[in-house]
Amino acid sequence: MSAHTEQYLVGLQLAGRRVVIVGGGPVAQRRVGRLLAAGALVEVIAPHVTPAVEGMAAARELIWTPRRYAEGDLDGAWYVLACTDDPQVNAAVGAEAERRRVFCVRADDGAAGTAATPATGVFDGLTIGVLARGAHRRSAAVRTALVEALQAGVVDDVADAVQPGVALVGGGPGDPELITVRGRRLLARADVVVADRLGPRDLIDELGQHVEVIDASKIPYGRAMAQQRINELLVERARAGKFVVRLKGGDPFVYGRGFEELIACTQAGVPVTVVPGITSAFAAPAVAGVPVSHRGVAHEIVVVSGHVAPGDPRSLVDWAALGRMRGTVVLMMAVERIAPIAAALIEYGRPADTPVAVIQDGTTRIQRSLRATLATVAAQVRQHEISPPAIIVVGPVAGLSPHG
Repeated sequence: MSAHTEQYLVGLQLAGRRVVIVGGGPVAQRRVGRLLAAGALVEVIAPHVTPAVEGMAAARELIWTPRRYAEGDLDGAWYVLACTDDPQVNAAVGAEAERRRVFCVRADDGAAGTAATPATGVFDGLTIGVLARGAHRRSAAVRTALVEALQAGVVDDVADAVQPGVALVGGGPGDPELITVRGRRLLARADVVVADRLGPRDLIDELGQHVEVIDASKIPYGRAMAQQRINELLVERARAGKFVVRLKGGDPFVYGRGFEELIACTQAGVPVTVVPGITSAFAAPAVAGVPVSHRGVAHEIVVVSGHVAPGDPRSLVDWAALGRMRGTVVLMMAVERIAPIAAALIEYGRPADTPVAVIQDGTTRIQRSLRATLATVAAQVRQHEISPPAIIVVGPVAGLSPHG
């Protein structure tokens, strides 16, 4: 097959049909996942395979025949991939496939095979395949660009009008690139966006002029839209025939009152979609070089709301238990009450020199952080004028450094 020959792109129905992969290295590993997703009955024939392929065989997702290829191995196959690092073996596989009239991909020499694997991407039920006559980097680049355009809503893949309803979308910790693919897609289809102050602000600027943007910000100890009013707006706009995206910072269900909004919509008979987001409780420390867990250092992670101080009758937190534990405590909404919280943790057993990391505006352009201890963190927060939103990490992990 000449590299200049036009190739015919086709979708194969492989569910329940035998597919043989000869070779068990990285190339085979890359191909297996999509074949299994297509429902193919995959058999890998190779003396040795990668750990990932071995794990799939152990989980009975595929069959591994641990030996070299032999004539007759393609009996009953519908599709064959020759992926060994031995051109002679690949040629023998291709020759048997040719005799049996089974399409065969040659990983080592695409022109010598009877089929070519396109650069493939999947987006919301669409499978995109790109062939570039052997120019693999070109096909991969075009595939990636198409998928990203679909994810960003630059290319509209919706044939029918979006149905009225509400999507509770977790926008992630602030960086617009950290929203999920699904969240980005739904945002691009919105008629109305009810946005939090902590959501990815840059994405709001990308919305079309026809999109109604409602500011539902809650400023700590300042202006705030009442939660009841937010619930009412979601229901009102959806009932008016609009598709409404409630764009929230972090994850809707991690101290985001997302479940309250879900209840309000459900009780009003409004369809709701929940799109989880990356929570700032873990993302902000990560970008600041603080792992919330680390082998041999922390076996437990507790995420705590600090909006109520220890000793307040409204508090639902067992501060005594947190003082006794040795792992990681991640405090959210705790900047204003860090002094009594630190004192309570020390009182209940945490050493005063326990490391603490504070990350303000994590993942955004104005991110800043500091390191302290339980004994000094309150003074450090005041000195450096740390303000919400900030994540506070308490525990040995806060003293770790990538530099050792």
